[in-house]
Amino acid sequence: MMFTLLQIVAALAALFYGGEYLVRGASALASRLGVRPLVIGLTVVALGTSAPELVVSLDAALKGASDIAVGNVVGSNIANIALILGVTALIRPVVVDPRVISVHAPLMIGASLLLVFTLRDAVLSRFEGMIALLCLAGYLSVTFVEARRAPETVREELAAATPQSTGSTASTIAFITLGLLLLGLGGRLLVDAAIELALQWNVSRAAIALTVVAVGTSLPELATSTVAALRGQGDIAVGNVVGSNIFNILGILGITATIQPPHPAGIETLDLGIMCALAILLPITLWLRRSLRRIEGALLLTAFVTYANWLLFAP
Repeated sequence: MMFTLLQIVAALAALFYGGEYLVRGASALASRLGVRPLVIGLTVVALGTSAPELVVSLDAALKGASDIAVGNVVGSNIANIALILGVTALIRPVVVDPRVISVHAPLMIGASLLLVFTLRDAVLSRFEGMIALLCLAGYLSVTFVEARRAPETVREELAAATPQSTGSTASTIAFITLGLLLLGLGGRLLVDAAIELALQWNVSRAAIALTVVAVGTSLPELATSTVAALRGQGDIAVGNVVGSNIFNILGILGITATIQPPHPAGIETLDLGIMCALAILLPITLWLRRSLRRIEGALLLTAFVTYANWLLFAP
């Protein structure tokens, strides 16, 4: 048991730093190639924070652990809202310009409902994966258009949150290479540890994926949103979560299903329902109050702890 827990800790560290190095290196490389900070922030940084989920889900699917592949995405989307924004709002209330999520929030809801629809037959086919990737391409196009129309303050926040180009080209390539290596190692370690932990705790692999694995792969989003909230950049904190949830479904499961269609077992209707409910409740709360206060943060965090406890320890 102790060895398995240490393996999980090592895997999470590798995934976290792998994602950080990949984002730093890729952002610096894009900047050297003349890509604008706004574009880097909307693509490289956003996709980089979801790299751990991609590596873990793809590795799990290739190993035949489809419940972990899909459970990781569903659990990450739940954790992104209930855990990450819950903790973030407790640290400092998050103030958001509703225009930031006026387009992205409905797309997050749509992506969540699309996943529920595609899982109606308990399989994500290669065709459905390719459809998801086409939807992702459309989402990125919409994002670029909306970014140009965003308030100047929002664009300044996004540019400030984007890593700046420093060091030589060789160091940039070294960061990217090290990041990819750490992500690959961390993903393999975490999937193996999750399978072993499920056997030791006598719970389903889906339960481990929806909780332990999901929280671990969401650490980059937690770091990004927390730092943004502390800096008063609420738009970045919430936008990071909403964008990550969309990419998790359309990008990660899209790529995974295209390469190795998963046949998930153990992902229940309740899990998908909670994911969709949070996706719907978050924008409603932000549109009504224009912020996430500490009371909402406490409620979100309590909901996540209750859900995780039920999955792992319910008789």
